[in-house]
Formats: sequence, C-alpha cells, structure tokens
Amino acid sequence: MAATFRRRLRRGAASTAVAAVVLAALTASQAPAATEDSAAKGSKSAPPADTPIDGGSAYFTDRPPVHRPAPPHDTHHTGQGPVLGTGPAEAGLPATVLAAYKKAASAVGASDPGCRLPWQLLAGIGKVESGQARGGAVDAEGTTLQPILGPQLNGHGFALIKDTDGGRYDGDLTLDRAVGPMQFIPSTWSNGGPDGTGWGADGNGDGKKDPHNVFDAALAAGRYLCAGGRDLSVQGDLDRAILGYNASEDYLRTVLSWYAFYRKGTHEVPDGRGVLPVHRDGTGTSGGHSGGRTGEATRPRHSSPAPGRHPGSGGSGTGTPNRPGRPGGSDGTGHTPGGHTGTPTPKPTPKPPTEPARLTTLERVGDKDLSATAGTEFAASPRVRAKDAAGKAVAGAPVRFTLPKTTGARFPGNATSVTVPTDKDGLATAPTLRAGDTAGAFTIRATAVGRTAPAVAFGATVKAKPAPKADKLLRTSDKELTATAGQAFAEDAVEVEATYQGKVAPGAAVTATMVTDDPKQPEENDKGPYFRDPAATGEGKNKPVRTLTGLTTDAHGLLKLPKIYTDTHAGTFLLRLTTADGAVLTIELKVAAPAGS
Repeated sequence: MAATFRRRLRRGAASTAVAAVVLAALTASQAPAATEDSAAKGSKSAPPADTPIDGGSAYFTDRPPVHRPAPPHDTHHTGQGPVLGTGPAEAGLPATVLAAYKKAASAVGASDPGCRLPWQLLAGIGKVESGQARGGAVDAEGTTLQPILGPQLNGHGFALIKDTDGGRYDGDLTLDRAVGPMQFIPSTWSNGGPDGTGWGADGNGDGKKDPHNVFDAALAAGRYLCAGGRDLSVQGDLDRAILGYNASEDYLRTVLSWYAFYRKGTHEVPDGRGVLPVHRDGTGTSGGHSGGRTGEATRPRHSSPAPGRHPGSGGSGTGTPNRPGRPGGSDGTGHTPGGHTGTPTPKPTPKPPTEPARLTTLERVGDKDLSATAGTEFAASPRVRAKDAAGKAVAGAPVRFTLPKTTGARFPGNATSVTVPTDKDGLATAPTLRAGDTAGAFTIRATAVGRTAPAVAFGATVKAKPAPKADKLLRTSDKELTATAGQAFAEDAVEVEATYQGKVAPGAAVTATMVTDDPKQPEENDKGPYFRDPAATGEGKNKPVRTLTGLTTDAHGLLKLPKIYTDTHAGTFLLRLTTADGAVLTIELKVAAPAGS
C-alpha cells in the first residue's frame, strides 16, 4: 500500500486529487502530530488526532520572485562576520536564522542520514510560517526579540485546542496558539511526539528547549519532517512531511516554491534586515502568526485561499466540511476533496491575548537577597508580580529569569534562563535554583518577555561549604612500622581512617608531623624519618620535609600518607597526625641500623 501511495504522489503531488489522497493518508498514518494519547500526558486538553504542527494556523502566502537569485558575492570580505551577498532581496536570509537552518540540517543529517534533509526546506517553512522570524528579529542566542504567536486555536477555522501549557509558551491561559519562528503548538512541542515527550529540541546546546529560539525550533522541525523513516529526496515523502505541518494544498505549493527558490541560491543579510512578507491566507487576523506583528504590512490577499483545512480537525483531511470563508479547490469546481460545497460565510476574528499586552511593571516579591551553600539548592526562588498601568495584577504574562553565564548556579535542566507565565494573581516564580561549587555573589534578572517593563534584579550569594569535621583518627592496620636507616618505609605504609561522631569523615583535613618524644612539648624533629615535598622540583625534590599540611581523607574517610624516607639515624621516632577538631593520633616508626654498622 505504501509503495502504491508513493507512486501516486510521484505522478503529480500538486494536483487536487493527489492532495486529497495525501490528506486522507495523514489521518490514517502515524504522521508525527499530536495524538490524543501523547497529548494527554501532562496536558490539560488533548488536541484532535493528527493535528498539524502549527495547528492549522494562518500562514504567509507570498511567493518568491520569478527571477533567479544571484550567487553570493563579496570581493571585500575580511573574514570577520557573515558574507553579505548580492541578488534579489528575497534571497537574503538573516545570518542567525540561516545558521540555525544549516546547523539543524547538519545535526539531522548526522543522526538520520537517510532522510536527506536540505536546509532550504527549513528555510521554506520558516518563510511561510513566520517570515524568517520576522526578518531575523532575534538576539545573539537566536531567541526572538518578541514572542511570535499565532491566533487562538479556537476551532473557528483552526484546530480547537484548549490551553495545554498553562500559558508557559504562548501567554494564553484559555486556548493554545502556535508559537515561535517555526510555529509549533505548545502541546506538540511539549508532549506531542511519537513517544509522548514532544518534538521540542535543544538546537543551540544551552540545556533547554525553547520554541521561541530559532536554533531549537529549526532542529525540532527538521526531526519532525524526517520522522517515520521519510526520505525527503522522494517527492511523496517530501509532500507528506510538509502537509503534516499544515494540511493544505496551497500551503504545500507555497512551501515548495520557496524551497525551490532557495535551492537556486541565497545570501546572508544582517539580523533584522530580512524581507518581511505581506500576504496572508484568509484565516488569520491582521496579527496573523505573529499575534500582532510590529512594523509589518499585513494587507489581505484577495486570491482564493487553499482548500483542505477544516474546523476542529486542524486540516487533517478527515472529510469534514470546509471551514467558513474557505471556498472550493483550485480546479474551479467549488469542491474540496473529501469535503462539501457551500457558500463562504464570515468567521469570527480570533482575539489576540489581552492580559500580557497590558503589563507595564514587574515588581519584586520579597526584600531579602537569596543565599545558599555551595552545591545545595537555594531555599527561596526569585519571584515577581506583573502589574498593569492601574496597578492590577496581570495573569498569563511570560517572565524570563536569567542567570549570568559566569556563575555555576543553574535552574533545572542545567539552564541559565527560564520563562515562567504569571498566575492568576500576577505572580511568576522561578523554579528551584541550585548553587554551583564555588563561593561568590551574582545577580538574577527578571524581564517581561516582549514588553518594555524595567527588569527586576535579585542579589544571590553562594557561601563556601564548611570544612568537614573529624574528631577521631585510627590506623587501619596494627602492623609494626619498620625500616632500615637510609632506606624508605614500605609504600603506603601508613593508612588512617577519620570519623566524626562515629561516622566516616570524607574530606577532612589532616596534618602530619614528625615530632620529638618530649611528652610535655613535642616539637618537629630535625632528624629521623621524613617526607619529600610533592610540589618541589629539581634538587628540592629530595629535600627532607617533616610536616605535611593539606592532606584530606577520601570519600570513605581514608587517608594514605605519602612515602616515608629515613636518614642515617636509627631508633624509634614519632609521627603525629592531627585535625582541626582536636583529633590526635601518634604512630611509632622504628628505624633499624644497617647490618654490620
């Protein structure tokens, strides 16, 4: 059956009839969309089965220019920064966004070489979904400067998906929205993968999976496109992958047109200088995917939108009626494969999020700075309250807590920043913070994502670990310690165990001294057994050392002393071991005269 299906696709994937087959097959196949079972794991409301990656949201319908882009050219390149090429403006890709696509394709190529994922396909989808992250409006880490949000997935022309992430990614506590430069719905990002763990990925190696980061989103999209053993060099697999992202024939054609355009040649442009698309399919509001894009023209496109996307199903092609305002297929018959005819009717305009938009102030909660002992968790977490201009609490506003990268402290998942939505009382609390192993002070910053409210700073101090204690020292062997004058004692001849209140004392500091036998005031001996300085070099390596400091017990409270040497003196000598907590152990070292002396 799979072979027959693939042959049909090769005969003409762009035709309306074939698109119907593809759409129907998506429902029956195990295409990697958010299933009811996987979404139910940890989500408040599971999306319909086979919901597209972007939830069937609106998308940009601009087509590439008909002329071929010129190859990159820069005869004055100095080797610093991106090579800026020449050619049609639409062939220019923002430097960070382009790097993310290439990095994702390389990573997928290493883990799944049979997929043959071209980075230009990711660029084609990124163009249609978000206009290349709003023309490359990202920071140095690849995170969008403002959240890119699709309209509410309320079932009116889109999938119906009630809130599954508590507003964590989209700032919406009622319904889900597609988020980020590759427009993942939160349930698919978090738990909509084939194993129930979600398609979310860490593409830039910072230890977190953020759909608002273009490196993370591009890698997640690449893995999705390659799922199910697809070979994207085969037209049928390529079409299925794109249609699983958004089940529309027109969407398929639009992505493929950009894919072909980018394969002919591209060049880098500075971040924020990418060309912004202006046309959008008939499903979105003026905000479209961006949830209110700033600085973008958004005039409506007057051509007929594509068929195949249905209310409630997110465009899964299950044979439900066309959604309102979506006329028939491109063949001019007014029919959509698997659907019904009907007169287009106006549909309600999805409302953009209101609560996060009103945020004007972040207010610190709690006056005390934070502190913890090295290697332990902070007892309290940074906490802020979001307020509007009238001083009222703002719910559902995303707040980002950021640590300086120079500190060893980390949030869960080894993350240096986390984004948390405010609750119904306007409170955002960072997850548990763990201190690093080094003492010192640093500052935690809380910022409102996509808002101009002043940041809030929290002072944090990491205290050094207290020195481990040891109140008793014992030898682990009762064997007599003997050596001949001028020679050394056996290797590791002296081993002791340190304990504190009857328990082993790992990491306890011990001082070892060769002392005289004066019972009242023993002093460091200037003759007899000695150590050698382990840090000395040259002639100093053989110089006698009769006091060693900085010795510590291992994880089991054990300490083996370094090798002990002897001079020409014979007799019984004393080795004294002490700790800061008053533990004292005196050991006899017997040195015999050489034979025949």
